[in-house]
This record gives sequence, C-alpha cells and structure tokens, in this order.
Amino acid sequence: MENLGQIKISNDVIQTIAGFAALEIDGIDKSTSFTDKLFRNHGIKVSVEDDKAIIDIDIAVKYGQVIPDVSVKVQESIVNAVETMAGLKVEKVNVHVGSLVIKKEKAEKKEND
Repeated sequence: MENLGQIKISNDVIQTIAGFAALEIDGIDKSTSFTDKLFRNHGIKVSVEDDKAIIDIDIAVKYGQVIPDVSVKVQESIVNAVETMAGLKVEKVNVHVGSLVIKKEKAEKKEND
C-alpha cells in the first residue's frame, strides 16, 4: 500500500473514546456531575509514546459494586474501544477510584415505586 500521508489523532479524541468506553460499564457513576468531571476537568489523561497509549482515568463507583471487578471491566472496555476506533495500541490503563457513590434513600424509594 502506498503512503498517502500521516494520520494523527489528538489526545482529546482518545480521551473522549476512553470516557465513553468507561461509561458503558455497569457500576460506574453516570451522573451529570461525574461525567462533567470526567470530560471537562481532566478526569482522563492520555500520553502517547512510540505509538502506544498510556491512559489514566478517575472513576466513581456505585456503592455495593465490587471495585476491582468494575475497574478491570473499565480497563478492558477502554483498551478495546481505543484500539478499535483509533488503531492505537494501549500499553496501560491506570484506573483511579476516587469516590464511592451512595444513593440517598429518597432517590432509591422513588426508583423502586
């Protein structure tokens, strides 16, 4: 195949792919405040060296979930999405669980009604 030129994908695009991949996982807080933090306040950091990405992501896990299981699912989802969509090899996904989300009783009662 002939070389048609260079393809460069910005870190912002990789961050967006990683963020949406993480939000697909059950057990992750999907509230507006968390997604704002994730996408707008540097909740995801991407560094690319030698065509390999290292991704750091801060997540909030819902109370009652098995944190290591949720974290591994987040890692797998991000690796799959970034490698498939961006064609970029992911070397590491470092998951930082920064908070545990506990629903208030009133909110739970409304959902159960």
